[in-house]
Amino acid sequence: MLKLKRLFFAALFALVGTLAVPVRLGAAVSAAVRVDQVGYLPTETKYGMVASGAATGTFNVRRVSDTVAVYSGTLGAPFADTDSGDTLRTADFSALTVTGSYYLDVPGVGSSDNFNVDPNAFLYAYKLAFRAFYGQRCGMAVDLGVVDGVHYDHAICHASGAASDLPATMHSSTGQTGTRMSGGGWHDAGDYGKYVVNAGISTGELLWTYECWQDRAGAITDALPETGNGTPDLLNESRWELGWLLTMQDTDGGVWHKDTSAGFGSFVLPENDDAGTRYIIGTSASPWKTSCSTADFAAVMAIAGRLYQPYDAAFAATCLAAAQRAWTWVSANPTVYYNQPAGISTGGYGDGDASDEMLWAAAELYRTTGTAAYNSYVVANAGASPLVSTTGLPQDWGNVKNLGLWTYYFSGQPGANAALLSRIQADTLAAATAIATRTAAASNGYKVSLSSGQYIWGSNGAVANYGVLLLMANKMSPNMSYTNAALDDLHYLLGRNTWDLSFVTHLGSNPVMHPHHRPSGSPQYAALAPWPGLLSGGPNSTGNGADGLTPASPYPAKCYIDTTLAYASNEIAINWQAPLVFLLAWTLPVPTPSPTPTLSPSGSPSATGSPTLSPSPSPTASPSATASMSPTPTSTSTPTITPTLSPSCTSTASPPATRSASPTTTVSATISVSPTVTPSVSPSATVMGSLTGTPTPTATPTVTPTVTPTTTATTPLTPT
Repeated sequence: MLKLKRLFFAALFALVGTLAVPVRLGAAVSAAVRVDQVGYLPTETKYGMVASGAATGTFNVRRVSDTVAVYSGTLGAPFADTDSGDTLRTADFSALTVTGSYYLDVPGVGSSDNFNVDPNAFLYAYKLAFRAFYGQRCGMAVDLGVVDGVHYDHAICHASGAASDLPATMHSSTGQTGTRMSGGGWHDAGDYGKYVVNAGISTGELLWTYECWQDRAGAITDALPETGNGTPDLLNESRWELGWLLTMQDTDGGVWHKDTSAGFGSFVLPENDDAGTRYIIGTSASPWKTSCSTADFAAVMAIAGRLYQPYDAAFAATCLAAAQRAWTWVSANPTVYYNQPAGISTGGYGDGDASDEMLWAAAELYRTTGTAAYNSYVVANAGASPLVSTTGLPQDWGNVKNLGLWTYYFSGQPGANAALLSRIQADTLAAATAIATRTAAASNGYKVSLSSGQYIWGSNGAVANYGVLLLMANKMSPNMSYTNAALDDLHYLLGRNTWDLSFVTHLGSNPVMHPHHRPSGSPQYAALAPWPGLLSGGPNSTGNGADGLTPASPYPAKCYIDTTLAYASNEIAINWQAPLVFLLAWTLPVPTPSPTPTLSPSGSPSATGSPTLSPSPSPTASPSATASMSPTPTSTSTPTITPTLSPSCTSTASPPATRSASPTTTVSATISVSPTVTPSVSPSATVMGSLTGTPTPTATPTVTPTVTPTTTATTPLTPT
C-alpha cells in the first residue's frame, strides 16, 4: 500500500510538473528509512530513523539532483522504541546545514523519501495547512484551485434546502421557537457540524498565530477571496469563523452550544448534505446556553477586539462588546454544562468544568482592555502551582487553562500581578524542560513529545499543541532544547514515525490518503486524492474500538489505520489544524525589509533600515462580515480598548546563540557540496493556483495602532 501511494503521487507530480522536492534516481525508497518528508531547517538537529536489521551500520545523505553523497555517518546502536515496538537505529545528519534537496541512503536497506534542508523548508506546508481552513468554510462556494493535479472545489453549501443554515431552526433544547440566521463558519471536522466550544480554541490559536508570528507570517497571502483587502490573510480567514460565532450569541449574552443537524449525513460534498434540518442546540433547561461555550466565545472575541482594531475598528468594537456581554452572562452562570438532548447524535463536546474557559476569557479581556476586574479574577483563580503540567497533555478544547496563563503573561499590562507572572514563567519553563528532555531522550525512538499513555483521540493534535507549549516557553526564555523539541514534533507529523507516513494530506511522498472527511470521501474525490493540507487525528489507543476499524495493539503508536471510516484515528478537525498552522508559521524566516526612502530635512530622499509603520486603512466590509453574520451588539455602552504595552507575544529576552551543529554519530567523511548546483527549494506557486510563493519582505502593522513597531535588519537562521 505504501508503495502504491508513492507511485500515485509520483504520477500526479509528473502530470503537473511541479514538486515540493525534486524527482531523483538512486536506491529504491524503503519504508524502513524514515525522515520528515518535507524537510528540516538548516541549523536544527536532523535525525532519520532506520527500522531494519539489514542495515550495515553506515548511511549517506545524497543530493537529489545528482545522487552525490554530501555527508556520511555511522548509525547509532539498535534500540527498542517502547511506543511502536520498532527496533531502530538513528542517522544523525545535524552537521548538514547547506540548502538543498536530499535523501538518506542506508546500505542494506534502501533510501528515504526526499526532503529539503532550507530556511523556507516549511513555507509550502504552512500555506497548504492554513488554506485548509478556507476549504472548511460553510455557507459559500469554495475553490482551492488545482493541487497535485486535482481541482478542489464545491458549490455553495448549507444555504438552502433541507440542510439549511439560512436560517437554522431553534431546537426544543434552546427553549425557543422559530429560526435564526447562522451562516458562515467552518465545518468542524469530518462532518458538517459547527460547534462553539471547538471553535474557541481553534479560532483562538489561529488568531494567536497572527499575534505571535506576524513578523514572519502576517504578510503571507494565501489566495483567499478576501486577499488584498488590506487585512492580513490570517485575520481574513479567522473572521469567517468569528462572523458565525457572533450569530450564536443570544440577546442575554449567553452563547448556544452548537449548530448541527440531528445526526451525521453521508459522505457527500457539503452542498449535497443529506443530514436534514440544521438546528441551534442548547442545554434543554434554563438558562439554555452553556458556560463553556460562552466563556470560549468571550475569550476569542476579546482577542478579535484588539487584533482587528488597526484594520476594522467597528468590527473590533462589535467583537469586544460581544465578549463583555458574554462575560457578564457566564459570571452569573458559571456551572451550566452541556448534555446531549434526546434525538441528537452529533458531536457532544461536553465539558463539566468551565473554570479554565473562564480564566482564559478573563485573561484575554484583561489583555485587551486593562480593566482591573478581569485582572483580579485571573489572580484569584489561576490556581496553585504547578500551573502548567509537566506530565499531562497540553491544552485542547476541554482544557484551555494554558491559553489563559500565557495571554496574561504576555499582556504587557502594567497592573499585571508580578508574583503570578513569575509563577507562570517558572511553571511553563519547568513543563517545557521536562517535555523537551523526554522528547530528546535516546530511548524515544521517533522524538515525539507524547508519553506512552497519550496516544488519545486526536493524538496528532496533542503533538502540535506540545509544539505550541514549547514555543510559548521559548518566547519567555529562549532555549534551543525547546525549539528542537517543537521541530521534532513537526517531523513526527510529517513522516518520521512508525508508519513512515506524513499525517498531512498532500505533504510528503507518502501522505495520508483516506481521512475521515466527507468532501474527501465524496463520490467526486474518493477515487482521486483527499482535500489538501488536512492533519489526520493519528494513533488512538484509548478509543480505538469506537469505529470498529482502528486496530488495537500493545504498542500505542500502532493504533492507526488510513481508511475513511476510521474516525477514531483518521478524522480531521479544526482544533488539530490550528496548532499545526501555529507551529508551521513559527518555522518561517523573518523577512528582511528593504530600506524605505524617507525625506531628509533638506528635502532629499534617504534610506533607512527601520521604517516607521502605519496601520493599513480600515477596509470595507468583506463578504464574511455581512450584517447577518456580524450583528451589532445590543449593549448601549461603547467599549473601550486600552492599548497593551506588548501588543504581540514578543519576548524581551535575548535570542539564543547560533547553534554549532555537530553529529553525535561517528562521521566517516566530511561534508562536500557542489557550489554549482542550485537545489529546488520551494514548489512553484502554480501547484496552489494563485498562491503567493514567498512572503512579501515588508513588515506588518502591530495589533495596537498607538505602538510604532520597528523591523529587524537580520534574519535569524533558527526562529525563536
